[in-house]
Amino acid sequence: MIDKTIPNRRLIATAICSFGLTFQDIPAYAENAKDDNNFATSTGSASFSRYIRQFRSIAVNSGVSASLYDNVTKGMTADPRVLRLLGNQPEFNSQIWNYLEKRVSAQRISTGRAKKKQHAKSLAAIQQRYGVDRHILLSIWGMESNFGSFKGNMSVIRSLATMGFEGRRKRFGRSQMLAAFKILQNGDINPKQFTGSWAGAMGHTQFIPTTYNAHAVDWTGDGKRDIWNSVEDALASTANYLRKAGWRANRPWGWEVKLPAKFDYSTAGKSGSRTVNKWVQLGIKPASFKNFGGFNEITRLIIPAGSKGPAFLITDNYKAILAYNKSHSYALAVGHLADRIAGRGRFKTAWPVKDKPFNRAQRQELQKLLTKRGFNTGGTDGRIGGKTLAAIAAYQKSIGLIGDGYANHGLLTRLRSNN
Repeated sequence: MIDKTIPNRRLIATAICSFGLTFQDIPAYAENAKDDNNFATSTGSASFSRYIRQFRSIAVNSGVSASLYDNVTKGMTADPRVLRLLGNQPEFNSQIWNYLEKRVSAQRISTGRAKKKQHAKSLAAIQQRYGVDRHILLSIWGMESNFGSFKGNMSVIRSLATMGFEGRRKRFGRSQMLAAFKILQNGDINPKQFTGSWAGAMGHTQFIPTTYNAHAVDWTGDGKRDIWNSVEDALASTANYLRKAGWRANRPWGWEVKLPAKFDYSTAGKSGSRTVNKWVQLGIKPASFKNFGGFNEITRLIIPAGSKGPAFLITDNYKAILAYNKSHSYALAVGHLADRIAGRGRFKTAWPVKDKPFNRAQRQELQKLLTKRGFNTGGTDGRIGGKTLAAIAAYQKSIGLIGDGYANHGLLTRLRSNN
């Protein structure tokens, strides 16, 4: 989904989705949004109505028509579904192998291939214009709305107003609500048809309002950037977005690779960027091909399940996918589904499917135990970021294990017993 542009909880899902969040086009509001105390945020319909009235001046001062604001928000109530769904995003709350299994399904692969034939002419032209692989566009379309079969039927303004009123993403909700009103004011869509997901993502490829305003295009030339009803506009808009996020033609998203015995896992991650030839010199080989086809740009290694699962060399095109949704689970699913639609096979290395995910309390306990033993996790908030991964790897090495930074329940049990 675009919570779209381009942070997490485990090595397998590293980030809060941001759907392209930016305050660049509304600097005055960005400053106002720093102080949540300016708004009524207690629960109840009266408080929500007061919040809508208070937000009105910000919207009007940013250029939104007062009559448009009043007409759209008249009688509006907070949507309780939004707050229930806010803490349950699958990219961050399921094991990567479960996430991939559900999203890179036989049905989705088959449908993707059918859509490839159906829209062959448009896909070829869009790829020619923007340089983005048509299979990646099909994959994102499949991931975001199951090829348009479900684009969301919730009011975009109501969802964003609810997020701006209550919960952990108030600033996101408020900035996106302003951007959404700009869409309505421009006449791109009728307020009654302005629907999307619970988080305000819209259309075939689920753009959020700021992303739409910055990157949507009118491919068909009918005067509207209609990502809700026009497949061509939606796919071209997605291609435009990915190109501006760094996607370049003739460069894959990455490859599954085989690692040599006694591999130094400290070379994985952001700090280990190398050319493909340098990785080859370290003994890395493609898992499904004889060689890397002469490709020799800078890449980096990711090991979402540590030494027990598949490893991948990723390019800057993978980073462009992360710009769409900053989750390794999501980016790998997009890349793999694209490959499957193109006719390539499954990953060669099995995932450690018997490993159970940590809940937030267990992640916090892991951090506290590591910190107590002298391994700096950078905090104990339950968010597994770079410092916690480095602390896990350092602890693993200290007890004679492979320092891959991947923690399972066995490691947590060991930390408990050694404490």
